[in-house]
Order: sequence, then structure tokens, then C-alpha cells
Amino acid sequence: MKKLMMAAASGTVLGLMATTQIAGPLVAQEATQDANVYEQLDLFGDIFERIRQGYVEDVDEKDLIQAAINGMLTSLDPHSSYLSEDDAADMRVQTRGEFGGLGLEVTQEEGFVKVVSPIDGTPAAAAGMEAGDFITAVDGESLLGLTLDEALEYLRGPVGSEVIITVVREGEIEPFEVSIIRDTIKLTAVRHRTEGNAVVLRVTTFNAQTFPNLEEGLKEQVEAAGGIDNIDGVIIDLRNNPGGLLNQAVYVSDAFLEAGEIVSTRGRDPQDGDRYNATPGDLAQGKPIVVLINGGSASASEIVAGALQDHRRAIVVGTKSFGKGSVQTVVPLQGNGAMRLTTARYYTPSGRSIQALGISPDIIVEQPRRTPEDEAAEEEQSGGIFRSEADLRGALNNDSLTEDEIRQIEEDRDRAEAAAQLREDDYQLAYAIDILKGLNALGPVNEE
Repeated sequence: MKKLMMAAASGTVLGLMATTQIAGPLVAQEATQDANVYEQLDLFGDIFERIRQGYVEDVDEKDLIQAAINGMLTSLDPHSSYLSEDDAADMRVQTRGEFGGLGLEVTQEEGFVKVVSPIDGTPAAAAGMEAGDFITAVDGESLLGLTLDEALEYLRGPVGSEVIITVVREGEIEPFEVSIIRDTIKLTAVRHRTEGNAVVLRVTTFNAQTFPNLEEGLKEQVEAAGGIDNIDGVIIDLRNNPGGLLNQAVYVSDAFLEAGEIVSTRGRDPQDGDRYNATPGDLAQGKPIVVLINGGSASASEIVAGALQDHRRAIVVGTKSFGKGSVQTVVPLQGNGAMRLTTARYYTPSGRSIQALGISPDIIVEQPRRTPEDEAAEEEQSGGIFRSEADLRGALNNDSLTEDEIRQIEEDRDRAEAAAQLREDDYQLAYAIDILKGLNALGPVNEE
């Protein structure tokens, strides 16, 4: 026993010695890193003091510090930033669904302000702004070299005031100017209507009202149609939807899934990851779903499209989405400011990250661009007078049909004309409706 105890003691001593020998360099390395950090902080303090005392004009120390903080954050990625007290208040207002401005969701790409998407029903959308546009100047002032927050200060202004922005657009040879009148932006999170026999849910943003609006809108349209059996399916239109709240994307996805993963997030530390799963219940009751996306569909929109696509619950139609696959956490700071920090990437149920890649549609459908020349040609073609058999003098009447049958034929003709007009106005949406018609005609698939 005595030998055993000694051996144990010897082992403990050896273990301590070994630990000391290994840990010594690690402690020294950490101490060196700490020393380097303090040296850099001393450098920052030295530069700050030299600017404060020697710059050609008086400077506001608070502005200097905020600019340094924002520079530190924006150097990480385009979505991390410092929010001043006013900016933080604006962000809280926007998530509630009403704010003042132009109605543009923007980001920064290689020093340029890039439009993620114009928001439906806003001055920017009415002025013809498009996803992918680059804003190079505001009222003649160049935005090149400014941070995103600095550029946004040029775009903001009193409601009712005019702003002239210079736009560079792919396919246009020269930059051009767009005049926009600032207005109060009231976001209707979900607009709903019926086209033919398809319920169209136009989701414009993911704020606190999105899921309640969607649930109520779908219910209203189904009741107006006389029940779920009288509709071909549901179209979820996420085009030019810049995203928003993660939890709302989860709720919307869950609304049409019975089970399974919706999305997962993974941070630097694997233990910080989260996984969101669907709960039983499908608002569409198994009816076919088509999701519409384009290059302006970002973030929360991509979560919904990716979840429904991976579970094969919906056919995704349109063009490749924006590719914002990161999650930002807003951290309140002293002085009522906040820090928006990228803390995780999100992954679709199949485990794919769409960061910088986007969601690829199952069926790629471009929205045709209509030029003034196209419209002039159509007007010229439609100028002719087309006559039918019924217009001929002395034509025989069709007396084989009842009044109800004639009325039904006229209603079918009106629907066909409305569908043809929709193809002119919104080709992608018309394509989605045609897909639902085809799926509904096939009927439910019986599994044995």
C-alpha cells in the first residue's frame, strides 16, 4: 500500500511538471498577445489625442469615437454596424412597420450603395427603382468612399422633400437621375388577392405583422372562394422582399409544413447554434404552393424559400435570390445606441448555406423587360380592327345555347383575357398560376 501511494504521489508530481512544461509557452504566448492588444489601444489613444489637438478644425470627440467604433464593425462585413441613438430608434420603428423615407432596402458592395430591393407601394418603387441598382450620388453629392450609414444620411430627409439620386443600372450605358419625393413609409407586410383560382400572398417584408397578416389574408381568400376545394393552390410572392425578423420567417415556413427542420443557425462556437422545427398544421391543407423569388429576395425570404424547397412543399420559381445567409444580433449599448453584429450563418434543412450563393429556383423564369419600342409596336398592332363572325351582317344566331351557358362562356372568356393581360403585366406571376393549374389538374398523388 505504501508503495502504491508513493507511486501515485510520484505520478501526481510528474503530471504537474508536465503540465507546467506545456503551459509555460501558452501563457507566454497569451501574455504577448495581450501586450500587442494594449499597444494597439495605446496607438488608438495617441491618434485620437493628436486628431483632437492638431486637426485643422475643431472636432467633436463623441463623433470621433462613434466613427471609430463604426469603422471597426463595418470592416467585418457589410451588415455589421454601429447604431447611434437615433439610428437605433429608427430601426425599432421600422420593425414595427412604419417609418419615413424613400422605401429602399440597401446594402454596400465594394464601396458602392446597392439596392437590395424597393419596397412595394413606396415612392422608390413608384419611381422605378430596381433590385441591383447602384446609387452613386444624391443631389449631386458623390457617395463613393462613405460608409453605409453616412450614405443613408444623404437619402434621409423631411417627408415631402425631393431628392434626386444618380443611378447606375446593368444594361444601361449611362448613369441616369431619378427624382423621388420622400414620404411616410407604411409597410403592409402581406397583401392578398385571388388571381383566377390561385390565392396570391404578396409578402413585402418580415416584421412583427407578417405572420398574422398572412394567416388572416389566406383565410379571407379561401372563405371568399367558398372553401379550400375551390382554389388551385397558393402563391407566396417573395420578390423584392429584403427580409427582416428571423422569427417571422420561421412562423411563415411553419404555416405550410407539418414537421421537420425549418432553419438552423451556426455561430463561431458550435454550442451557440440554434435549430428551428415545424409544428403540425398546414394552412394550405396540402394544396400546391409556388414561391416566387428574384434578386431582391434576401435573408428571411431566403429562409422561407429554402425551407419549403428542401421539404418539397413548394416549387420555387423566378430568378436566383440575393444570397444573404447571415444572422445579425442587435446588442443594446450605453447611451441608447446599439451594435448590429453578424453572429451566425443560417442553413436550410438540407444543410446548405446560401451565403453569397442565393436560392436557385426550381424553374428559372425571367421577367421580360418592356422597352418604349415594344410598347409602341404593340399599340400599332392593336390599332387594327378585328372582326368576328358575329360582326358580319346577316350572320346566323347561335340558338343552341341557354342563357346560363352563354353567360358561362362569356365568364370563361373574361378569365382568359384577364390571364392574358396578367402575362403582359407580370409574366412570372402568370407562370406561377399556370403551374398551380397544372398541379391541381393532376390531383393528389396517392401513395401506397
